[in-house]
Amino acid sequence: MNNFKKLIPFAKKYKRFAVLNIIFNILYALFSTLSFVALIPMMQVLFNDTEKVDKKPVFTSMFEIGSYSKDYLYYNLTQTIKNDGPQYALLLVISLIIISFLLKNFFNYLASYNITQLRNGVLRDLRHTLYQKIISLPVSFYSEKRKGDVMARMLGDVAEVQNSFFAIFELIVREPLTILFAIITMFTISVKLTLFVFFFIPISGFIITKIGKNLKHKSERAQQESGYFISIVEETLSGLKIIKSYNAESNFTKKFNRSIDNLLRLSNSIGNKNNLASPLSEFLGITTIAVLLWYGGNMVLVEKSIEGAYFLAYMTLAYNILTPAKTISKASYALKSGLAASERVFAILEEENPMSDKPDAINKLDFENKITIENINFRYEDENVLKDFSIEVPKGKTIALVGQSGSGKSTIANLLTRFYDVNEGDIKIDGISIKDITTTSLRDLIGLVTQDSILFNDTIKSNILIGKEDATDAEIIEALKIANAYEFVKDLPLGIDTNIGDSGNKLSGGQKQRLNIARAVLKNPPIMILDEATSALDTESEKFVQVALENMMQNRTSIVIAHRLSTIQKADNIIVMQKGRIVEQGRHDELIAKDGTYKKLVMMQSFE
Repeated sequence: MNNFKKLIPFAKKYKRFAVLNIIFNILYALFSTLSFVALIPMMQVLFNDTEKVDKKPVFTSMFEIGSYSKDYLYYNLTQTIKNDGPQYALLLVISLIIISFLLKNFFNYLASYNITQLRNGVLRDLRHTLYQKIISLPVSFYSEKRKGDVMARMLGDVAEVQNSFFAIFELIVREPLTILFAIITMFTISVKLTLFVFFFIPISGFIITKIGKNLKHKSERAQQESGYFISIVEETLSGLKIIKSYNAESNFTKKFNRSIDNLLRLSNSIGNKNNLASPLSEFLGITTIAVLLWYGGNMVLVEKSIEGAYFLAYMTLAYNILTPAKTISKASYALKSGLAASERVFAILEEENPMSDKPDAINKLDFENKITIENINFRYEDENVLKDFSIEVPKGKTIALVGQSGSGKSTIANLLTRFYDVNEGDIKIDGISIKDITTTSLRDLIGLVTQDSILFNDTIKSNILIGKEDATDAEIIEALKIANAYEFVKDLPLGIDTNIGDSGNKLSGGQKQRLNIARAVLKNPPIMILDEATSALDTESEKFVQVALENMMQNRTSIVIAHRLSTIQKADNIIVMQKGRIVEQGRHDELIAKDGTYKKLVMMQSFE
């Protein structure tokens, strides 16, 4: 139930709807009972056994409103039968039944209306908070998580929490009150019969509880499996070209079928137990009713301790308890699924963010002097990727990082942007540790262009505006020109308003990369990080992109992570890395003259 308490802050905003739901549920439960009590005078009129009240009752206090209402009704029935005949008295009690059922269903609608506002409002806010958490967690968190599992928590688990936890409102208000009012009325009619009914209720509850055992554990396993199969679908769509080119469709189909078969077994097991709740509670209820008919029938026919009309009304009230009892048993089963779902949702919401800003972190608005990387060590798991790594990047200079794959080049980009934090050592901008700078202001100072052209299924304009949300069309076009991209954008059917498809797949690799560069140009940051921005391109596209990069790097501090060494020969300082360490550094000509690692790399690429 702790997770239910965690939902209360989300519901506080909608407490008006919660209060109204409770009020209307109380009225529903009251009129639900009264609608069956109204059958007593109807049957008495039918059997010509109406209680005679000749004197008009006088209202004395609220505590006696029940007896006053009863006497007032029978006074009017007595006068109607005397003056107009029993058929008009029958019409009166039938009208009373219709009005009580009308009010019962009217309050039912109002209660449902308010719980709907509460449920949907909390669902929206919960998803909003979960998305904010998902987007705020560091990149390192998702290197260990399946995207499909996170998506399943956002979509399926949050909805499960909504459906199951707000069933508690029915569980703690409407249905128990319906049962309570019915039982109070049943006690009023016959204490002996009601005590007889109570003998069977614990037996029914014990049987239903036993069947619902282990439901939470199975629901948790089903939700985990659901996340896994969504991951398979997401990976299939992302890697469809590879799957098809390697004829791996059957392999992925087997994985998918195995997952949905597991999900089928779990869902069937959960569904069968849920489906059993309603018929089982109804059967146990009907069994109780049958025994009650025998026992109560003897009280009417043999003992004559209860009137027939009262007994029939009693039976309808007893049967009326079955519906809320079924609802409670189904809701208690659903609650177990909700508990499993809520644990998965709150596991994300309560995840600690190791890279959250310090309380006294400063907003750094400009870059004045230099970037300093001081004796840093970093590891993703056990082995260090960077070892005692130190460099200095003066303002306005271009620094290139080169080396074989796995030497730690791209890790520098991840650390500078605080996608990850260093294990030892420090990174400073103008002498201030980046851990003492707010993440937002740090990333405002940096533009990042990666080798993967990350674009979104939207227009060119919307993709570029990520760099500067309030930019004008003229500024966008200027950025596209600097990025050497406007020459193809202007020829598109809708220009900058052309949709580029999922991941920009309507464009070539070179075109996509130039749009990435245009986005960074529009942002106009003082520090630019280019992480192998041309490594995935063909020679012709590389030339276009290289021109765009040179345009962009003018008058900026740039850190270029390069695979193709021909692109960084003009750099002010080239740092050669090997297994996380610096083995050489200097300008292009100086490193060639050293006849060391750099020259070997250049010679190897010249023969490619």
